[in-house]
Amino acid sequence: MFFGEIGEIRKLAEGTNFTIFVLEDFLRVEEIYREFPKTTTILRPDEKTGKITVEAVREFTVGAGTKEREERFFIVEAAEKMNEAAENAFLKNLEEPKENNHFVLFVRDLSGLLPTVRSRARVFVQEIKNSLEKPIAGDEKVKTLAKRLITAKGGELVKLAEEINAAGKKENGRGFTLRVVSTGIEILYKSFFKTGNEKFLRKLSNLLELYENIEGNGHIKLHIVADML
Repeated sequence: MFFGEIGEIRKLAEGTNFTIFVLEDFLRVEEIYREFPKTTTILRPDEKTGKITVEAVREFTVGAGTKEREERFFIVEAAEKMNEAAENAFLKNLEEPKENNHFVLFVRDLSGLLPTVRSRARVFVQEIKNSLEKPIAGDEKVKTLAKRLITAKGGELVKLAEEINAAGKKENGRGFTLRVVSTGIEILYKSFFKTGNEKFLRKLSNLLELYENIEGNGHIKLHIVADML
Protein backbone atom coordinates (compact mmCIF):
# COMPACT_ATOMS: atom_id res chain seq x y z
CA MET A 1 0.00 0.00 0.00
CA PHE A 2 1.12 3.57 -0.65
CA PHE A 3 0.93 6.69 1.50
CA GLY A 4 1.62 10.29 0.59
CA GLU A 5 2.46 12.35 3.67
CA ILE A 6 4.59 11.43 6.68
CA GLY A 7 1.84 12.81 8.92
CA GLU A 8 -0.15 9.67 8.06
CA ILE A 9 2.39 7.30 9.63
CA ARG A 10 1.21 7.49 13.25
CA LYS A 11 -2.40 6.68 12.32
CA LEU A 12 -1.39 3.84 10.01
CA ALA A 13 0.88 2.34 12.69
CA GLU A 14 -1.96 2.30 15.20
CA GLY A 15 -4.00 0.03 12.95
CA THR A 16 -1.99 -3.12 13.63
CA ASN A 17 0.77 -4.58 15.79
CA PHE A 18 3.48 -4.54 13.11
CA THR A 19 4.08 -2.15 10.21
CA ILE A 20 6.96 -1.41 7.84
CA PHE A 21 7.28 2.02 6.25
CA VAL A 22 9.49 2.44 3.20
CA LEU A 23 10.59 6.08 3.40
CA GLU A 24 11.93 8.09 0.49
CA ASP A 25 13.05 10.97 2.71
CA PHE A 26 14.91 10.04 5.90
CA LEU A 27 15.88 13.66 6.48
CA ARG A 28 12.39 14.31 7.88
CA VAL A 29 12.40 11.41 10.33
CA GLU A 30 12.51 13.73 13.36
CA GLU A 31 9.33 15.34 12.08
CA ILE A 32 7.72 11.89 12.09
CA TYR A 33 8.70 11.28 15.71
CA ARG A 34 6.91 14.41 16.86
CA GLU A 35 3.62 12.69 15.99
CA PHE A 36 4.33 9.81 18.39
CA PRO A 37 3.89 9.84 22.20
CA LYS A 38 6.85 10.48 24.52
CA THR A 39 6.73 6.84 25.65
CA THR A 40 7.86 5.74 22.16
CA THR A 41 11.05 3.66 22.17
CA ILE A 42 13.42 4.23 19.23
CA LEU A 43 16.28 1.99 18.10
CA ARG A 44 18.88 3.39 15.68
CA PRO A 45 21.98 1.82 14.08
CA ASP A 46 25.19 2.11 16.08
CA GLU A 47 26.97 5.37 15.20
CA LYS A 48 30.35 3.69 14.79
CA THR A 49 29.43 0.47 12.97
CA GLY A 50 26.21 1.55 11.27
CA LYS A 51 24.67 -1.79 12.32
CA ILE A 52 21.90 -2.98 14.66
CA THR A 53 22.98 -6.01 16.68
CA VAL A 54 20.95 -8.76 18.29
CA GLU A 55 21.98 -7.44 21.72
CA ALA A 56 20.61 -4.00 20.86
CA VAL A 57 17.31 -5.52 19.70
CA ARG A 58 16.93 -7.53 22.91
CA GLU A 59 17.54 -4.46 25.04
CA PHE A 60 15.20 -2.42 22.85
CA THR A 61 12.30 -4.86 23.28
CA VAL A 62 12.60 -5.40 27.05
CA GLY A 63 9.43 -3.44 27.72
CA ALA A 64 7.44 -5.04 24.91
CA GLY A 65 6.29 -8.04 26.94
CA THR A 66 3.79 -6.15 29.05
CA LYS A 67 0.20 -5.27 28.32
CA GLU A 68 -0.27 -1.52 27.96
CA ARG A 69 -3.32 0.55 28.82
CA GLU A 70 -2.34 3.22 26.28
CA GLU A 71 -0.84 2.97 22.81
CA ARG A 72 2.91 2.31 22.89
CA PHE A 73 5.25 2.28 19.91
CA PHE A 74 8.59 0.57 19.31
CA ILE A 75 10.34 2.07 16.27
CA VAL A 76 13.43 0.71 14.51
CA GLU A 77 15.07 3.33 12.29
CA ALA A 78 16.96 2.07 9.21
CA ALA A 79 15.80 -1.42 10.11
CA GLU A 80 17.58 -2.99 7.13
CA LYS A 81 20.78 -2.45 9.18
CA MET A 82 19.74 -5.35 11.45
CA ASN A 83 21.67 -8.56 10.84
CA GLU A 84 19.83 -11.87 10.52
CA ALA A 85 20.17 -12.73 14.21
CA ALA A 86 18.80 -9.31 15.18
CA GLU A 87 15.83 -9.68 12.84
CA ASN A 88 15.01 -13.12 14.24
CA ALA A 89 15.21 -11.75 17.78
CA PHE A 90 12.84 -8.98 16.74
CA LEU A 91 10.37 -11.50 15.30
CA LYS A 92 10.09 -13.30 18.65
CA ASN A 93 8.30 -10.25 20.02
CA LEU A 94 5.60 -10.70 17.40
CA GLU A 95 4.66 -14.27 18.28
CA GLU A 96 2.18 -13.11 20.93
CA PRO A 97 2.03 -9.31 20.68
CA LYS A 98 0.59 -7.57 23.72
CA GLU A 99 -2.43 -5.32 23.44
CA ASN A 100 -1.69 -1.69 22.46
CA ASN A 101 1.96 -2.46 21.59
CA HIS A 102 2.93 -1.43 18.06
CA PHE A 103 6.19 -2.34 16.32
CA VAL A 104 7.26 -0.04 13.48
CA LEU A 105 10.19 -0.43 11.09
CA PHE A 106 11.50 2.43 8.92
CA VAL A 107 13.56 1.37 5.88
CA ARG A 108 14.90 2.78 2.64
CA ASP A 109 15.18 -0.58 0.93
CA LEU A 110 12.52 -3.20 1.64
CA SER A 111 14.66 -5.95 0.13
CA GLY A 112 17.14 -5.44 2.99
CA LEU A 113 14.76 -7.23 5.38
CA LEU A 114 14.26 -10.99 5.65
CA PRO A 115 11.18 -12.39 3.87
CA THR A 116 9.98 -13.75 7.23
CA VAL A 117 9.96 -10.21 8.63
CA ARG A 118 8.22 -8.68 5.63
CA SER A 119 5.55 -11.36 5.57
CA ARG A 120 4.48 -10.58 9.14
CA ALA A 121 3.95 -6.87 8.58
CA ARG A 122 1.67 -4.48 6.77
CA VAL A 123 3.95 -2.64 4.36
CA PHE A 124 3.43 0.99 3.38
CA VAL A 125 5.52 2.72 0.71
CA GLN A 126 5.99 6.48 0.57
CA GLU A 127 5.07 7.85 -2.83
CA ILE A 128 8.06 9.59 -4.35
CA LYS A 129 7.29 13.14 -5.38
CA ASN A 130 9.34 15.60 -7.36
CA SER A 131 9.18 19.31 -7.97
CA LEU A 132 6.86 19.12 -10.97
CA GLU A 133 3.74 21.23 -10.61
CA LYS A 134 1.81 19.41 -13.33
CA PRO A 135 1.95 15.96 -14.94
CA ILE A 136 4.39 15.45 -17.78
CA ALA A 137 2.85 14.93 -21.18
CA GLY A 138 3.37 11.48 -22.65
CA ASP A 139 3.10 9.24 -19.58
CA GLU A 140 3.40 6.15 -21.78
CA LYS A 141 6.89 7.31 -22.77
CA VAL A 142 7.79 7.59 -19.06
CA LYS A 143 6.47 4.09 -18.31
CA THR A 144 8.27 2.58 -21.29
CA LEU A 145 11.59 4.16 -20.30
CA ALA A 146 11.06 3.11 -16.67
CA LYS A 147 10.52 -0.53 -17.67
CA ARG A 148 13.61 -0.44 -19.87
CA LEU A 149 15.62 1.08 -17.01
CA ILE A 150 14.62 -1.82 -14.76
CA THR A 151 15.68 -4.49 -17.25
CA ALA A 152 18.65 -2.85 -19.02
CA LYS A 153 22.04 -4.54 -18.70
CA GLY A 154 25.64 -3.57 -19.43
CA GLY A 155 26.07 -1.70 -22.69
CA GLU A 156 22.32 -1.10 -23.01
CA LEU A 157 22.54 1.39 -20.15
CA VAL A 158 24.78 3.81 -22.06
CA LYS A 159 22.33 4.09 -24.94
CA LEU A 160 19.35 4.26 -22.59
CA ALA A 161 21.01 6.99 -20.48
CA GLU A 162 21.50 9.11 -23.59
CA GLU A 163 17.89 8.50 -24.65
CA ILE A 164 16.46 9.45 -21.24
CA ASN A 165 18.65 12.56 -21.07
CA ALA A 166 17.64 13.63 -24.59
CA ALA A 167 13.95 13.08 -23.84
CA GLY A 168 14.31 15.08 -20.65
CA LYS A 169 15.68 18.08 -22.52
CA LYS A 170 12.54 18.09 -24.67
CA GLU A 171 10.20 17.71 -21.66
CA ASN A 172 11.07 18.99 -18.18
CA GLY A 173 14.78 18.28 -17.91
CA ARG A 174 15.80 16.75 -14.59
CA GLY A 175 12.16 16.49 -13.53
CA PHE A 176 11.47 14.14 -16.45
CA THR A 177 14.30 11.84 -15.43
CA LEU A 178 13.09 11.79 -11.83
CA ARG A 179 9.65 10.81 -13.08
CA VAL A 180 11.15 7.90 -15.03
CA VAL A 181 13.10 6.66 -12.01
CA SER A 182 10.20 7.04 -9.55
CA THR A 183 7.90 5.23 -11.97
CA GLY A 184 10.40 2.39 -12.09
CA ILE A 185 10.41 2.21 -8.29
CA GLU A 186 6.61 2.17 -8.19
CA ILE A 187 6.48 -0.61 -10.80
CA LEU A 188 8.87 -2.75 -8.78
CA TYR A 189 6.98 -2.29 -5.50
CA LYS A 190 3.56 -2.92 -7.01
CA SER A 191 4.83 -6.01 -8.81
CA PHE A 192 6.28 -7.35 -5.57
CA PHE A 193 3.11 -6.70 -3.56
CA LYS A 194 1.03 -8.40 -6.26
CA THR A 195 3.17 -11.49 -6.77
CA GLY A 196 5.44 -11.80 -3.73
CA ASN A 197 8.30 -12.58 -6.13
CA GLU A 198 11.68 -11.53 -4.71
CA LYS A 199 13.11 -10.68 -8.14
CA PHE A 200 11.20 -7.39 -8.15
CA LEU A 201 13.15 -6.18 -5.12
CA ARG A 202 16.64 -6.80 -6.43
CA LYS A 203 17.09 -3.48 -8.22
CA LEU A 204 15.30 -1.32 -5.68
CA SER A 205 18.45 -0.14 -3.92
CA ASN A 206 19.93 0.86 -7.31
CA LEU A 207 16.87 2.88 -8.28
CA LEU A 208 16.61 4.54 -4.87
CA GLU A 209 20.27 5.57 -5.05
CA LEU A 210 19.80 6.81 -8.61
CA TYR A 211 16.81 8.95 -7.63
CA GLU A 212 18.73 10.49 -4.72
CA ASN A 213 21.77 11.29 -6.86
CA ILE A 214 19.80 12.85 -9.71
CA GLU A 215 17.64 14.84 -7.31
CA GLY A 216 20.89 16.12 -5.79
CA ASN A 217 21.93 17.56 -9.18
CA GLY A 218 24.23 14.68 -10.07
CA HIS A 219 25.21 14.06 -13.70
CA ILE A 220 22.19 12.29 -15.23
CA LYS A 221 23.88 10.07 -17.82
CA LEU A 222 26.81 9.12 -15.59
CA HIS A 223 24.59 8.14 -12.65
CA ILE A 224 22.16 6.12 -14.76
CA VAL A 225 25.06 4.00 -15.97
CA ALA A 226 27.02 3.83 -12.70
CA ASP A 227 24.10 3.34 -10.28
CA MET A 228 22.25 0.75 -12.35
CA LEU A 229 25.18 -1.59 -13.11
